[in-house]
Amino acid sequence: MGVVESWTRVMELLRETAPADHAELSGPATEEALQTAEERMGISLPEDLRAWLVRNNLDVPEEDFDDDVACCGFAGFPDEGMFFLGVRSMANLYANHATHGGINPPDQSDNPFWRNDWIPFLSDQDGWTGKFVDARDGRVGRWFVGNPTTAGEYESLAHYFDSVAEMLMRIAAGKHPVCSVVDGRLVWS
Repeated sequence: MGVVESWTRVMELLRETAPADHAELSGPATEEALQTAEERMGISLPEDLRAWLVRNNLDVPEEDFDDDVACCGFAGFPDEGMFFLGVRSMANLYANHATHGGINPPDQSDNPFWRNDWIPFLSDQDGWTGKFVDARDGRVGRWFVGNPTTAGEYESLAHYFDSVAEMLMRIAAGKHPVCSVVDGRLVWS
């Protein structure tokens, strides 16, 4: 299954499970927003990431954007502490992590904290932890400031979205240990 099909499955499950949350999702990213982000980051968005963003750009509305917050996104999904980033937040967080030499620290190219080839798409509010797509091969990895970065946690963005869909199915069945649905919204305990 490709990224479009995997994301469509996630959206269908979210609409069925938490319709109030689903109704608040924003529309697609514009080509102008994608190009602006690519120019700002100095890197092309991988095909899968771009395909996802043209379906749902999860940036908060301009009037709700908070410059004092490292990251903004759709709160409460896919979990309580993390959220998907929209194009603007991706570019902002990327700028916070990018380094002049392309690898941080430069003497650890086999096990860096950050590579400029990694584009964040999921984060906590402070930008301390999250997931990224490796622009070199499309794999999804995870970073956490102060801990080793995990590259290749998922084979692709589609595989990651498949795991989100599985989580939503457990929530819908009442089998998730820390999430339930109240009034059409995901509620994390």
